[in-house]
Amino acid sequence: MANKDLLSIYDLSNKEEIKNLLKKAFELKSKKKYLDIFRGKCLGIMLEKPSTRTMVSFAVAMAQLGGTPIFLTAEKMQCSRGESIYDTSKVLSKYLNGLMIRAFKHEDVLEFSKHCSIPVINGLTDYEHPCQVLADIMTVMELFKTKTVEALKKIKIVYIGDSNNIANSLIAISAILGLDLTVISPLEYQVKNEILKQTLQYTPKTRAEIKVTSDVNYAKNADVIYTDVWTSMGFDSEKVKRKKMFAPYQVNSELLKIASSNCIVLHCLPALRGEEITSDIMKKCENSIFTQAENRLYAQKAVLLHFIK
Repeated sequence: MANKDLLSIYDLSNKEEIKNLLKKAFELKSKKKYLDIFRGKCLGIMLEKPSTRTMVSFAVAMAQLGGTPIFLTAEKMQCSRGESIYDTSKVLSKYLNGLMIRAFKHEDVLEFSKHCSIPVINGLTDYEHPCQVLADIMTVMELFKTKTVEALKKIKIVYIGDSNNIANSLIAISAILGLDLTVISPLEYQVKNEILKQTLQYTPKTRAEIKVTSDVNYAKNADVIYTDVWTSMGFDSEKVKRKKMFAPYQVNSELLKIASSNCIVLHCLPALRGEEITSDIMKKCENSIFTQAENRLYAQKAVLLHFIK
């Protein structure tokens, strides 16, 4: 039985479920027609953190599927005055057909999921960003013109930078799909052992190759180089330290010299040009990066159709 919620990539428990989501996303992008499936239904979009792509793509996705997005900002709700997650969850379940949450703490989203009778979708937490990496895999398939998930095994994907929620979700989806993923980070900011241990329930069967290193030379012959900001929301006090630690991990022309000649660059945005990625590489790789952003809309539509009944 499919999970009620999408809190982690692991809630898409097998390759077939992910393949079906990606197939639906490509179908929605190719047809680009509005549907009336969610007429009379409402999606709560709850935002504790600033958002552009997640907020807009979910709102547009719901509207183009015939439903209504309802924006819920934490400071304007009673939870900002101490109302419990339990009470908030019970009430929202009476009004809404689904709830997307962009939160600081993954534990809070788990708590909402526990008490909500409606589907809860993780729009980003400190632990994972599952909706983003679905769009990322869709983008890799589209730009390399691979018609099957199995063909992705031949593509070397390198994530370089902070081992954050993006890295965690990339590792999870790579484990399930059997991908070749290398995560390159400074030693102090590498992937936690608990994240890697979780992959072991999949990698023996899928033969995924997941490597974690601090050596930027592991980007050699990369087909995909993916980066993110060095200081995620909630870690602002470490900004000066991180800027110094991550300087050797910048995506720049020197790094791309050792990558594959047809390497594409991805960035989940927002980008701080001149920090994790240089301005010239951002400009040069606009097609892949903004295709990646566009694909959030179609991945979000597929997620909504999959989870909201």
